[in-house]
Amino acid sequence: MNDSRYLRLDAADPWRRGHDRGVRTASEIAAAWATYSRLFAVTAAAAGVTLDVPALARATLAATRSWAPDLAEEMRGVADGAGVPLWTIAALNARTEILAVADAPRAGECSTVVLTGARTFGGQTWDWHDELAGSWHVQSVRGDVLGFAGVTEYGMLAKIGLNEAGVGILFNILGHVDDGATGVPVHLVVRRVLGTAASLDDAVAILRQAPVSASTVMTVVTPDRSACVEVSPAGVAVIPPDDEGWLLHTNHFVDPVLARGDLRGRREPETYDRLRLLSARVRDRSGLDGVDDLAALLTAHPDDGAEACCHPPAGGRIGTRWATLATIAVEPAARRLMVHSGGPCTATPSTWLPVTVPSGGDGTSVSFGGD
Repeated sequence: MNDSRYLRLDAADPWRRGHDRGVRTASEIAAAWATYSRLFAVTAAAAGVTLDVPALARATLAATRSWAPDLAEEMRGVADGAGVPLWTIAALNARTEILAVADAPRAGECSTVVLTGARTFGGQTWDWHDELAGSWHVQSVRGDVLGFAGVTEYGMLAKIGLNEAGVGILFNILGHVDDGATGVPVHLVVRRVLGTAASLDDAVAILRQAPVSASTVMTVVTPDRSACVEVSPAGVAVIPPDDEGWLLHTNHFVDPVLARGDLRGRREPETYDRLRLLSARVRDRSGLDGVDDLAALLTAHPDDGAEACCHPPAGGRIGTRWATLATIAVEPAARRLMVHSGGPCTATPSTWLPVTVPSGGDGTSVSFGGD
């Protein structure tokens, strides 16, 4: 990971914070948009769906402006700084919602493992389209109520991360029959949690009241507590750890009520295979001792019975070439993330990048690349 993929933002004004993002990553935003524009078109055409991306983006922007006007203003700053229409930045932040309308297949996606206790520790694979392997970066953001750090895509305000209060978010996409693109994008809901939630209860409250129109599960981790929060247009469910403190999630609803409308599991049942495999692997474990243990748990290929570590095929059109773009670990008590570029099977002690969460005040705790 080179220096161009680190982004530090430090502005109390939302527009200024966004403008700084846009100016400093304008070329990367343009490249990401070119790929997403092609992905939207190809997936919609394959499904026989007519997709009006500007209209969908504007609908999610209007919902965001009503729910969190400061986040809408921050996106306006990104657009102004990057020199692109506002609806383009809205579309990048709403890419999950737009792809739901496009009826995009999801033959990959993410697997999350957390062990809750005196030292809560966990992480996930982030599986996405191989064509977007260069479209993500590490960020450190100050200026909101709380400083935070994490991983996101160019033009998007947030994704996976951890804030200075020790509240972290891991992120797995779900699919529900009611999904669409009329509500606040799930990535912006995550941004609200990272910038303002001082506890697990705060995070759950935000996730419960966010007017979303697409589905995801946000695994909220704090130094001594955690929960998977399944969010969809049909409702919200909070899944606690099991009796041993483990939280595992892939890409189908676990809550029995929300599972009635599950779309992902019906179409790609491999999500159940991944969850079964991870459940078997943690069954006899007494701990999760750092990133090496996490990588070993998540290293699973088809010969193992499920593919938690994805590798793209040599051929195939855009939208079908899934890869594990990053493996991320969170250690809330230490206010630290560890980021590996690529799948867990390629992680070694030297490939993990430590990212310390910034303070929202003077910023003296900001550091990249070491303790």
